[in-house]
Amino acid sequence: MALALLQGCAGRREEAPEADPAKVRAQLLRLLPAQAKDREGWARDIQVAFEAQRIAPSKSNLCAVLAVTEQESTFTADPQVPNLGRIAREEIDRRAARLHIPRLLVDGALKTPSGNGQSYQQRLQAVRSEKQLSELYDEVIARVPLGKTLLDGLNPVHTGGPMQVSIDFAEKHAQAYPYSHDGTIRQEVFTRRGGMYFGIAHLLGYPASYERQLYRFADFNAGWYASRNAAFQAALSKATGVPLALDGDLVAPGAIMPGTTEQAARKLGVKLGLRNPQIRSQLGEGDSLAFEDSKLYSGVFALADAKAGKPVPRAVLPGIELKSPKITRKLTTAWFAGRVDERYQRCMKR
Repeated sequence: MALALLQGCAGRREEAPEADPAKVRAQLLRLLPAQAKDREGWARDIQVAFEAQRIAPSKSNLCAVLAVTEQESTFTADPQVPNLGRIAREEIDRRAARLHIPRLLVDGALKTPSGNGQSYQQRLQAVRSEKQLSELYDEVIARVPLGKTLLDGLNPVHTGGPMQVSIDFAEKHAQAYPYSHDGTIRQEVFTRRGGMYFGIAHLLGYPASYERQLYRFADFNAGWYASRNAAFQAALSKATGVPLALDGDLVAPGAIMPGTTEQAARKLGVKLGLRNPQIRSQLGEGDSLAFEDSKLYSGVFALADAKAGKPVPRAVLPGIELKSPKITRKLTTAWFAGRVDERYQRCMKR
Protein backbone atom coordinates (compact mmCIF):
# COMPACT_ATOMS: atom_id res chain seq x y z
CA MET A 1 0.00 0.00 0.00
CA ALA A 2 1.43 3.36 -0.99
CA LEU A 3 0.66 5.15 2.25
CA ALA A 4 2.02 8.49 3.38
CA LEU A 5 5.00 8.45 5.69
CA LEU A 6 3.76 10.80 8.34
CA GLN A 7 5.53 12.84 10.98
CA GLY A 8 3.29 14.77 13.36
CA CYS A 9 0.14 16.04 11.66
CA ALA A 10 1.49 18.00 8.65
CA GLY A 11 2.44 14.85 6.76
CA ARG A 12 4.31 15.89 3.61
CA ARG A 13 5.77 12.41 3.06
CA GLU A 14 8.45 12.66 5.74
CA GLU A 15 10.17 9.36 6.48
CA ALA A 16 8.85 7.84 9.69
CA PRO A 17 11.76 7.33 12.10
CA GLU A 18 12.46 3.87 13.46
CA ALA A 19 10.45 3.44 16.66
CA ASP A 20 10.94 0.87 19.39
CA PRO A 21 7.71 -1.20 19.40
CA ALA A 22 7.89 -1.65 23.17
CA LYS A 23 8.13 2.10 23.73
CA VAL A 24 5.21 2.80 21.38
CA ARG A 25 3.05 0.25 23.19
CA ALA A 26 4.07 1.68 26.56
CA GLN A 27 3.05 5.16 25.40
CA LEU A 28 -0.27 3.81 24.14
CA LEU A 29 -0.93 2.22 27.52
CA ARG A 30 -0.49 5.66 29.08
CA LEU A 31 -2.72 7.36 26.50
CA LEU A 32 -5.59 4.87 26.26
CA PRO A 33 -8.72 6.12 28.06
CA ALA A 34 -9.83 4.38 31.21
CA GLN A 35 -12.78 2.52 29.64
CA ALA A 36 -10.58 0.55 27.19
CA LYS A 37 -10.47 -3.15 28.17
CA ASP A 38 -7.61 -5.46 27.17
CA ARG A 39 -5.30 -2.46 26.97
CA GLU A 40 -2.32 -4.60 25.99
CA GLY A 41 -4.28 -5.94 23.03
CA TRP A 42 -5.33 -2.49 21.81
CA ALA A 43 -1.77 -1.17 22.20
CA ARG A 44 -0.36 -4.12 20.25
CA ASP A 45 -2.78 -3.88 17.32
CA ILE A 46 -2.36 -0.10 17.02
CA GLN A 47 1.44 -0.30 17.20
CA VAL A 48 1.56 -3.02 14.53
CA ALA A 49 -0.65 -0.94 12.22
CA PHE A 50 1.60 2.11 12.60
CA GLU A 51 4.73 0.05 12.00
CA ALA A 52 3.32 -1.86 9.00
CA GLN A 53 2.23 1.37 7.31
CA ARG A 54 5.38 3.29 8.30
CA ILE A 55 3.36 6.05 9.91
CA ALA A 56 5.22 8.01 12.59
CA PRO A 57 3.87 7.07 16.05
CA SER A 58 3.99 10.63 17.34
CA LYS A 59 1.83 11.47 20.32
CA SER A 60 -0.37 13.57 18.05
CA ASN A 61 -0.93 10.69 15.63
CA LEU A 62 -1.55 8.17 18.41
CA CYS A 63 -4.04 10.48 20.11
CA ALA A 64 -5.80 11.10 16.80
CA VAL A 65 -6.38 7.37 16.38
CA LEU A 66 -7.50 6.91 19.98
CA ALA A 67 -9.90 9.85 19.72
CA VAL A 68 -11.63 8.50 16.60
CA THR A 69 -11.85 5.01 18.11
CA GLU A 70 -13.34 6.35 21.32
CA GLN A 71 -15.89 8.39 19.38
CA GLU A 72 -16.90 5.57 17.05
CA SER A 73 -16.96 2.56 19.37
CA THR A 74 -15.69 3.43 22.88
CA PHE A 75 -13.04 0.77 22.24
CA THR A 76 -15.32 -2.10 21.30
CA ALA A 77 -14.04 -4.21 18.41
CA ASP A 78 -17.55 -4.97 17.18
CA PRO A 79 -19.78 -2.25 18.67
CA GLN A 80 -23.47 -2.87 19.23
CA VAL A 81 -26.01 -0.65 17.47
CA PRO A 82 -29.40 -0.01 19.13
CA ASN A 83 -32.40 -1.30 17.15
CA LEU A 84 -30.13 -2.72 14.45
CA GLY A 85 -32.51 -5.54 13.57
CA ARG A 86 -35.38 -3.12 13.00
CA ILE A 87 -33.15 -0.82 10.94
CA ALA A 88 -32.03 -3.78 8.81
CA ARG A 89 -35.59 -4.97 8.19
CA GLU A 90 -36.64 -1.45 7.19
CA GLU A 91 -33.77 -1.37 4.69
CA ILE A 92 -34.94 -4.67 3.18
CA ASP A 93 -38.51 -3.35 2.99
CA ARG A 94 -37.29 -0.16 1.25
CA ARG A 95 -35.43 -2.21 -1.33
CA ALA A 96 -38.46 -4.44 -1.84
CA ALA A 97 -40.69 -1.41 -2.37
CA ARG A 98 -38.31 -0.02 -5.01
CA LEU A 99 -38.48 -3.37 -6.80
CA HIS A 100 -42.29 -3.56 -6.38
CA ILE A 101 -42.02 -6.83 -4.43
CA PRO A 102 -45.07 -7.37 -2.18
CA ARG A 103 -44.46 -7.29 1.59
CA LEU A 104 -46.15 -10.71 1.88
CA LEU A 105 -43.51 -12.22 -0.41
CA VAL A 106 -40.70 -10.69 1.63
CA ASP A 107 -42.22 -12.03 4.87
CA GLY A 108 -42.41 -15.47 3.36
CA ALA A 109 -38.81 -15.40 2.18
CA LEU A 110 -37.52 -14.34 5.61
CA LYS A 111 -39.47 -17.13 7.30
CA THR A 112 -37.16 -19.62 5.57
CA PRO A 113 -35.32 -21.75 8.20
CA SER A 114 -31.64 -20.88 8.48
CA GLY A 115 -28.68 -23.08 9.31
CA ASN A 116 -29.24 -22.88 13.08
CA GLY A 117 -32.94 -23.75 12.90
CA GLN A 118 -34.25 -20.24 13.46
CA SER A 119 -35.89 -18.33 10.62
CA TYR A 120 -33.96 -15.52 9.02
CA GLN A 121 -36.53 -13.09 10.37
CA GLN A 122 -35.88 -14.32 13.93
CA ARG A 123 -32.14 -13.97 13.46
CA LEU A 124 -32.60 -10.53 11.90
CA GLN A 125 -34.53 -9.38 14.96
CA ALA A 126 -31.76 -10.67 17.23
CA VAL A 127 -28.72 -9.02 15.59
CA ARG A 128 -26.89 -6.53 17.80
CA SER A 129 -23.73 -5.67 15.85
CA GLU A 130 -22.78 -4.87 12.27
CA LYS A 131 -20.55 -7.96 12.15
CA GLN A 132 -23.52 -10.17 12.95
CA LEU A 133 -25.67 -8.32 10.44
CA SER A 134 -23.02 -8.49 7.70
CA GLU A 135 -22.67 -12.26 8.17
CA LEU A 136 -26.45 -12.68 8.14
CA TYR A 137 -26.82 -10.61 4.97
CA ASP A 138 -24.20 -12.77 3.23
CA GLU A 139 -26.17 -15.87 4.18
CA VAL A 140 -29.47 -14.33 3.08
CA ILE A 141 -27.96 -13.36 -0.29
CA ALA A 142 -26.61 -16.89 -0.79
CA ARG A 143 -29.54 -19.00 0.46
CA VAL A 144 -32.82 -17.15 0.76
CA PRO A 145 -35.27 -16.99 -2.15
CA LEU A 146 -35.29 -13.34 -3.29
CA GLY A 147 -32.07 -12.75 -1.33
CA LYS A 148 -30.00 -11.74 -4.34
CA THR A 149 -32.89 -9.75 -5.76
CA LEU A 150 -33.60 -7.87 -2.52
CA LEU A 151 -29.98 -7.07 -1.77
CA ASP A 152 -28.74 -6.76 -5.37
CA GLY A 153 -26.18 -9.44 -4.58
CA LEU A 154 -24.34 -6.88 -2.44
CA ASN A 155 -24.01 -6.72 1.33
CA PRO A 156 -25.49 -3.33 2.39
CA VAL A 157 -23.35 -3.07 5.55
CA HIS A 158 -20.78 -0.51 4.38
CA THR A 159 -18.75 0.28 7.53
CA GLY A 160 -17.53 -1.70 10.49
CA GLY A 161 -15.01 -2.27 13.22
CA PRO A 162 -13.85 -0.12 16.11
CA MET A 163 -13.14 2.89 13.88
CA GLN A 164 -16.19 2.37 11.63
CA VAL A 165 -14.02 2.34 8.52
CA SER A 166 -15.47 1.89 5.04
CA ILE A 167 -15.31 -1.73 3.89
CA ASP A 168 -14.90 -0.51 0.31
CA PHE A 169 -11.86 1.53 1.42
CA ALA A 170 -10.38 -1.51 3.16
CA GLU A 171 -10.83 -3.75 0.13
CA LYS A 172 -9.06 -1.17 -2.05
CA HIS A 173 -6.13 -0.77 0.37
CA ALA A 174 -5.47 -4.37 1.37
CA GLN A 175 -2.29 -5.02 -0.63
CA ALA A 176 0.08 -4.70 2.33
CA TYR A 177 -2.25 -6.00 5.06
CA PRO A 178 0.23 -7.59 7.50
CA TYR A 179 -1.93 -10.41 8.90
CA SER A 180 -2.55 -13.81 7.34
CA HIS A 181 -6.24 -14.66 7.32
CA ASP A 182 -8.59 -17.30 5.94
CA GLY A 183 -11.61 -15.05 5.46
CA THR A 184 -12.33 -11.94 3.42
CA ILE A 185 -11.15 -8.37 3.98
CA ARG A 186 -14.78 -7.58 4.88
CA GLN A 187 -14.52 -10.08 7.73
CA GLU A 188 -11.15 -8.65 8.80
CA VAL A 189 -12.65 -5.15 9.14
CA PHE A 190 -14.88 -6.48 11.93
CA THR A 191 -11.87 -7.68 13.93
CA ARG A 192 -9.93 -5.35 16.21
CA ARG A 193 -6.66 -5.79 14.33
CA GLY A 194 -8.24 -5.30 10.90
CA GLY A 195 -10.55 -2.50 11.94
CA MET A 196 -7.67 -0.57 13.49
CA TYR A 197 -5.29 -1.20 10.58
CA PHE A 198 -7.68 0.10 7.93
CA GLY A 199 -9.05 2.85 10.18
CA ILE A 200 -5.54 4.16 10.78
CA ALA A 201 -4.86 3.98 7.04
CA HIS A 202 -7.97 6.05 6.35
CA LEU A 203 -7.19 8.63 9.05
CA LEU A 204 -3.44 9.07 8.59
CA GLY A 205 -2.45 7.24 5.40
CA TYR A 206 -2.28 10.25 3.10
CA PRO A 207 -0.09 13.39 3.05
CA ALA A 208 -1.81 16.65 3.97
CA SER A 209 -0.84 20.21 4.80
CA TYR A 210 -3.19 20.63 7.74
CA GLU A 211 -1.96 22.46 10.81
CA ARG A 212 -4.54 20.73 13.04
CA GLN A 213 -5.70 17.14 13.32
CA LEU A 214 -9.25 18.55 13.44
CA TYR A 215 -9.30 18.59 9.64
CA ARG A 216 -8.19 14.97 9.39
CA PHE A 217 -11.12 14.10 11.64
CA ALA A 218 -13.45 15.83 9.20
CA ASP A 219 -11.78 14.06 6.27
CA PHE A 220 -12.19 10.73 8.06
CA ASN A 221 -15.92 11.36 7.92
CA ALA A 222 -16.23 13.15 4.57
CA GLY A 223 -13.32 11.77 2.50
CA TRP A 224 -9.64 12.54 1.96
CA TYR A 225 -8.93 16.26 1.42
CA ALA A 226 -12.55 17.28 2.01
CA SER A 227 -11.47 20.04 4.42
CA ARG A 228 -8.87 21.42 2.03
CA ASN A 229 -11.30 21.26 -0.87
CA ALA A 230 -14.01 22.99 1.15
CA ALA A 231 -11.53 25.80 1.83
CA PHE A 232 -10.84 26.00 -1.92
CA GLN A 233 -14.58 26.27 -2.57
CA ALA A 234 -14.81 29.07 0.01
CA ALA A 235 -11.90 30.90 -1.66
CA LEU A 236 -13.47 30.36 -5.09
CA SER A 237 -16.75 31.78 -3.82
CA LYS A 238 -14.91 34.79 -2.40
CA ALA A 239 -13.06 35.38 -5.67
CA THR A 240 -16.11 35.05 -7.93
CA GLY A 241 -19.03 36.09 -5.73
CA VAL A 242 -20.76 32.80 -6.60
CA PRO A 243 -22.33 31.03 -3.57
CA LEU A 244 -21.02 27.46 -3.29
CA ALA A 245 -21.78 24.55 -1.01
CA LEU A 246 -18.63 23.82 1.01
CA ASP A 247 -18.91 20.06 0.64
CA GLY A 248 -15.40 19.29 -0.59
CA ASP A 249 -16.65 17.75 -3.86
CA LEU A 250 -14.85 19.61 -6.64
CA VAL A 251 -15.97 17.51 -9.59
CA ALA A 252 -18.18 14.43 -9.64
CA PRO A 253 -16.40 11.28 -10.92
CA GLY A 254 -17.39 10.64 -14.51
CA ALA A 255 -19.41 13.86 -14.70
CA ILE A 256 -20.03 15.12 -18.24
CA MET A 257 -21.64 18.46 -17.43
CA PRO A 258 -19.76 20.91 -15.16
CA GLY A 259 -21.00 21.16 -11.59
CA THR A 260 -21.40 24.38 -9.64
CA THR A 261 -17.76 24.45 -8.46
CA GLU A 262 -16.46 23.93 -11.97
CA GLN A 263 -18.83 26.55 -13.39
CA ALA A 264 -17.55 29.08 -10.86
CA ALA A 265 -13.93 28.20 -11.66
CA ARG A 266 -14.58 28.72 -15.37
CA LYS A 267 -15.50 32.33 -14.64
CA LEU A 268 -11.85 32.87 -13.71
CA GLY A 269 -10.46 31.01 -16.70
CA VAL A 270 -9.31 34.07 -18.66
CA LYS A 271 -7.91 35.79 -15.57
CA LEU A 272 -5.93 32.68 -14.60
CA GLY A 273 -4.91 31.76 -18.13
CA LEU A 274 -6.68 28.43 -18.00
CA ARG A 275 -8.92 26.80 -20.60
CA ASN A 276 -11.99 24.76 -19.58
CA PRO A 277 -10.33 21.36 -20.12
CA GLN A 278 -7.41 22.46 -17.92
CA ILE A 279 -9.80 23.57 -15.19
CA ARG A 280 -11.60 20.22 -15.32
CA SER A 281 -8.29 18.34 -15.24
CA GLN A 282 -6.94 20.30 -12.27
CA LEU A 283 -10.19 20.00 -10.30
CA GLY A 284 -9.88 16.26 -10.91
CA GLU A 285 -6.74 16.30 -8.75
CA GLY A 286 -8.88 17.20 -5.73
CA ASP A 287 -8.35 13.76 -4.22
CA SER A 288 -4.57 14.23 -3.97
CA LEU A 289 -1.97 16.58 -2.50
CA ALA A 290 -0.94 17.48 -6.07
CA PHE A 291 -3.96 19.76 -6.39
CA GLU A 292 -2.15 22.28 -4.18
CA ASP A 293 0.57 22.61 -6.84
CA SER A 294 -1.92 23.40 -9.59
CA LYS A 295 -2.27 26.78 -11.25
CA LEU A 296 -5.98 26.79 -10.44
CA TYR A 297 -5.44 26.25 -6.70
CA SER A 298 -2.73 28.90 -6.34
CA GLY A 299 -4.53 31.38 -8.57
CA VAL A 300 -7.88 31.12 -6.80
CA PHE A 301 -6.29 31.57 -3.38
CA ALA A 302 -4.23 34.53 -4.58
CA LEU A 303 -7.40 36.25 -5.80
CA ALA A 304 -9.30 35.42 -2.60
CA ASP A 305 -6.44 36.63 -0.39
CA ALA A 306 -6.29 39.90 -2.31
CA LYS A 307 -10.03 40.43 -2.10
CA ALA A 308 -10.11 39.64 1.63
CA GLY A 309 -7.03 41.74 2.38
CA LYS A 310 -5.50 38.82 4.28
CA PRO A 311 -4.82 35.11 3.78
CA VAL A 312 -8.07 33.15 3.72
CA PRO A 313 -8.17 29.72 5.45
CA ARG A 314 -6.55 26.79 3.65
CA ALA A 315 -8.74 24.29 5.53
CA VAL A 316 -12.44 24.57 6.40
CA LEU A 317 -14.78 22.04 8.01
CA PRO A 318 -17.08 20.75 5.26
CA GLY A 319 -20.75 21.61 5.59
CA ILE A 320 -22.13 18.10 5.18
CA GLU A 321 -25.14 16.64 6.97
CA LEU A 322 -24.60 13.01 7.99
CA LYS A 323 -27.07 10.52 6.55
CA SER A 324 -27.50 6.97 7.85
CA PRO A 325 -30.36 4.78 9.08
CA LYS A 326 -28.41 4.56 12.36
CA ILE A 327 -28.53 8.35 12.88
CA THR A 328 -31.71 9.55 14.56
CA ARG A 329 -30.94 13.29 14.82
CA LYS A 330 -29.39 15.99 12.68
CA LEU A 331 -25.61 15.63 12.71
CA THR A 332 -22.90 17.13 10.51
CA THR A 333 -19.30 16.48 9.59
CA ALA A 334 -18.35 19.57 11.62
CA TRP A 335 -20.13 18.11 14.65
CA PHE A 336 -18.26 14.81 14.23
CA ALA A 337 -14.88 16.52 13.85
CA GLY A 338 -15.52 18.73 16.87
CA ARG A 339 -16.49 15.80 19.10
CA VAL A 340 -13.42 13.83 18.07
CA ASP A 341 -11.21 16.88 18.57
CA GLU A 342 -12.46 17.23 22.15
CA ARG A 343 -11.37 13.65 22.82
CA TYR A 344 -8.07 14.30 21.04
CA GLN A 345 -7.33 17.33 23.24
CA ARG A 346 -8.03 15.29 26.38
CA CYS A 347 -5.67 12.59 25.14
CA MET A 348 -2.92 15.12 24.45
CA LYS A 349 -3.18 16.28 28.07
CA ARG A 350 -2.88 12.77 29.48
